[in-house]
Amino acid sequence: MIDGIIFSNLHDDVIPELTKERTMASLPFGCRYRLIDFPLSNMVNSGINNVYVVTQRNYQSLTDHLGSGKDWDLARRSGGLKIMTPYISAFAGNGIARFNSRLEALKSISNAIFNMTSDYVVLADCDGICNINLNDMIAQHERTGADITIAVKRMNVTPERAERAVLLQSDENGRVTEVWVRPSRMSGSYDVNINIWVISRRYLQSMVHEGLARNLTSMSRDFLCRNLGFAKYMIYRYEGYYACFTSLQDYYASSMGLLGNGEARNSIFKVKNRPIITKVRNSTPTKYNEGAVVKNSLIADGCVIEGTVKNSILFRGVKVGKNTVIENSILFQDTYTGNNVTLNCVITDKNVVIRDYRNLSGYSTMPFCIGKSKMV
Repeated sequence: MIDGIIFSNLHDDVIPELTKERTMASLPFGCRYRLIDFPLSNMVNSGINNVYVVTQRNYQSLTDHLGSGKDWDLARRSGGLKIMTPYISAFAGNGIARFNSRLEALKSISNAIFNMTSDYVVLADCDGICNINLNDMIAQHERTGADITIAVKRMNVTPERAERAVLLQSDENGRVTEVWVRPSRMSGSYDVNINIWVISRRYLQSMVHEGLARNLTSMSRDFLCRNLGFAKYMIYRYEGYYACFTSLQDYYASSMGLLGNGEARNSIFKVKNRPIITKVRNSTPTKYNEGAVVKNSLIADGCVIEGTVKNSILFRGVKVGKNTVIENSILFQDTYTGNNVTLNCVITDKNVVIRDYRNLSGYSTMPFCIGKSKMV
């Protein structure tokens, strides 16, 4: 038996324009998905049916999206989906202790971890998207007898990207020999931690116990770096498509990448026997009125198109008015654009209203973002 733990809040600070009122896990992506759909689907597709989602704030949209977990076949009498919200005791004072790292999040659900009986635990963040076969990763972990197996992707790293990453070096057998945690002024080709870990359950429990006893806060600094000579840490080299979001620009570029030659879209959404599952909504088909023009765009159900949409992504329920031109833009659910509107390189959050005759433009490296429920 294998358990899964998903961290929903650890990267909320990287895209504050879109995570001010939601968790990173509930950030919309690709017309109809949320970022949590990717790690959750990876787990379900690998037979993991006991999943904990750790959250601490802004989780209303997350709980609304996940519900009971029935869309992922996780509404079960035994196991299933468990959303771990903050625990406030009668003696907590004015607030609760907030966590900013993976180890702090694990310490916040220590009771659940100490009660686990599975052999292995899969940990995953919500700052990136991939379609990974966790069964292969778990099999390697079991075969090598590792304490921790870390999924990595070989990438060309810029100094800016390195400052938010954990870089690893390994020997010919895949055993980790060097770890750099958020290094400065490093660039080049490195194995980058993509924030998916397989850990032996007993080792995880000992880490959490030691973290509580010694007030440790970082799995990477306090365990990976310090225990390289004692524990057995292995890498699992992931060769598929991976996109990580460390800024609004990353999110925009990865979203626009879905409109390209189809490689990214096929690598994520068309892998045999590994579908990306999301919440099912019974929306009406999109309506294209007379005069509507759509080119190279992804458009979800429930939209009404009366103008022109080019190279854009429209989520459910978007309304595009007459003589309106939408280009290179991402419109979240229930965005309304009036007549004679021009948008270029714009991201609108949910329920945004753009009145008639508005002209808004950003740039591909600096998209213009409009917050949730705003009116322009």
